[in-house]
Amino acid sequence: MTEGRKILKNIITILTIISFTVTTVVGFVLITNYQEIGRMAQVAIMIKTQYLEEVPMKQIMQGAVRGMVTSLGDPYSAFMDAKQFQELQRHIQGSIGGIGIYVGEKDKKLTVMSTIEGTPASKAGIKSGDIIIKIDDKFTNELEMDEAVAMMRGNPGTQVTVGIMREGVAKLLEFTLTREIIDIPTVESQVLPKNKNIGYIRLKMFASNSDEAMGKELEKLLNSGVKGLILDLRDDPGGDLDAAVNIARYFVPKGPIVYTVDKSGRTSTYADATGDNLKLPLVVLINEGSASASEVLAGAIKDTKSGILVGEKTFGKGIVQMVFPLGGGDGLKLTTSKYLTPNKVDIHKKGIEPDIKVILSPKDKEDVQLNKAIEVLESKIGK
Repeated sequence: MTEGRKILKNIITILTIISFTVTTVVGFVLITNYQEIGRMAQVAIMIKTQYLEEVPMKQIMQGAVRGMVTSLGDPYSAFMDAKQFQELQRHIQGSIGGIGIYVGEKDKKLTVMSTIEGTPASKAGIKSGDIIIKIDDKFTNELEMDEAVAMMRGNPGTQVTVGIMREGVAKLLEFTLTREIIDIPTVESQVLPKNKNIGYIRLKMFASNSDEAMGKELEKLLNSGVKGLILDLRDDPGGDLDAAVNIARYFVPKGPIVYTVDKSGRTSTYADATGDNLKLPLVVLINEGSASASEVLAGAIKDTKSGILVGEKTFGKGIVQMVFPLGGGDGLKLTTSKYLTPNKVDIHKKGIEPDIKVILSPKDKEDVQLNKAIEVLESKIGK
């Protein structure tokens, strides 16, 4: 028991230091939950002294931390070790290794929100709305969402097999994909070849620099003399919230862009528009793959009547995560608030309805949603 007492002494010492060096709230939590903390220390000692295999103390402590976050039952909150935290940073910066897929939880199932064009997932035919049942030999209902995402990432050239259920298809579809480094150009634009008055902008995700990229693309389109804009948010899974509100400032008039609601129920204005927005007719394309930051932007445009939404109902992710760096290179992604549109509409698990509903079927030979957007704009600006 000498080693056990030493481990217990170390844990108590650490907890004592924490209670005096962190905030009063943390100290209060430690004091009022001493039985649970004691139980955690007891289990750590038993694993260290009695478990068949040798386990590093760091692994035990990381497991305890993961368990705390998992107990929240929130698929969007996660503890990340140093490697996972670095991958998240690369993702936010617009470059990531994997198969080119974005996922979310829908009806408690791991669901494809969108794929990135030209990537292994897109080339193989994986689609928005597909439900991921298996990754290699693991069933996803046994995995946390971040664990599932981590399994689909890996070194370029390695393979992963994804088992998918698709609406209207009776059997499980299996795709064996070779991982690649995925470079994500977040914003692309063009003047429509058949109508030089219309500028088309595709926003694929909200990276930390997407607002700057949007500014450059808008400048090019305005210099070409366009009289109306189509903003395509289809299959855009979201990303950086600050990039989303900065992009919204290009399109919405003066006033709130988005509100946040914290755990105490206090509603605050997260960001305002200055009123220095473009005064061009705008149509926004959305679908069920438009999520999170996409919905912040689409909701602001809809509520302020800055543009017309065309397409299908969005995904419905109206909660906000913050990323906290931890010691040793680890990180914590935690849901800290939910957001409301300018009209204070809560869209979480509900989505945003388009102003003009247009369903795009796999059988369609043309992009009927884009065609409708062009038709709407032409009615406002002429051909």
